[in-house]
Amino acid sequence: MSHDSSKHAEDDFEGGLDSETAQQEQQETTSEKESQPQGEKSESEQARELPSQAAAVHQRLRKDGQKELSRDSMALLWSAIAAGISMSFSMVARGLMHAQLPDNGAGFMIECLGYTIGFIVVILARQQLFTENTVTAVLPVMSHPTLANFGALGRLWGVVLFGNMVGAALSAATFLNMPMFDPSTHEAFIALGEHLMDKSPFEMFSSAILAGWMIATLVWLIPAADQAKVWIILIITYVMAIGGFAHIVVGASEMFYMVFSGNADWSDFLFRFGLPTLAGNVVGGTFIFSLISHAQIRGDLEAQKDHKQGLIQRRHKSQAKHPKGGKTPSQKRDETS
Repeated sequence: MSHDSSKHAEDDFEGGLDSETAQQEQQETTSEKESQPQGEKSESEQARELPSQAAAVHQRLRKDGQKELSRDSMALLWSAIAAGISMSFSMVARGLMHAQLPDNGAGFMIECLGYTIGFIVVILARQQLFTENTVTAVLPVMSHPTLANFGALGRLWGVVLFGNMVGAALSAATFLNMPMFDPSTHEAFIALGEHLMDKSPFEMFSSAILAGWMIATLVWLIPAADQAKVWIILIITYVMAIGGFAHIVVGASEMFYMVFSGNADWSDFLFRFGLPTLAGNVVGGTFIFSLISHAQIRGDLEAQKDHKQGLIQRRHKSQAKHPKGGKTPSQKRDETS
């Protein structure tokens, strides 16, 4: 068995591609068909024979994760800083609504719509958000758990989390020190931060688990959402806002504002919010959702690998029986007789 064939046999699934990638795959498939004998399926066609839809989604996310793991650190950092700034739109939109709406149940439900804005911007703009990478970048590591892959995942997480925090801090400092908002809006920002700090560290950790799980679910749904992406993002993050589930990047914008305005100190930021929320988001996104999602298609992975290996073995046997330019054993016997 050749090295290339073994590599394809050991790989996971092909499929679940977006429109741009699908066009590239179609071009590759056409060129493969032209170079292959009639009646033989190309490797791309074989790879598209997926055993389940979940496997297609897994493969799409795994490929995205491989791309992210191989990206340059500076490119990741700038994208993560942009995401941290964009996520501050959630605080801005919610704060503006909080300042203008009545303090009752209906006002709260409308105000929570503002929380979704940052997620819509970041996800549609394909910026680097830490909680997205608790799923996307983890799947390649689960498929091939090597030391190098774990190192690449640690580098990605570290760079993206740092960039998100820098972006959130820059936004909070800008909102506080430049004349952008009226006093009532500044009071609304502080009220959002105080509401976040009402939770104990364990309550923060517990709610962050659910937030991590919900963001992971959102990431899993996006490839199949097509034109409904905005609705999927809006619905899931709206529920997060209503439930008050802690998110490390959105909450960081609010907590940086609290610290810079003197309404909280760094120990509150780190020990009351930061570490519990970070741990909860990772547990919910990686150790719960990603592990379960990977486990559900693990049997499919093995079945597809066995199927590919069987095809390769049959192809080699066929080539041995019918060598190119040679004669079959029956033809040789006929000539001898």
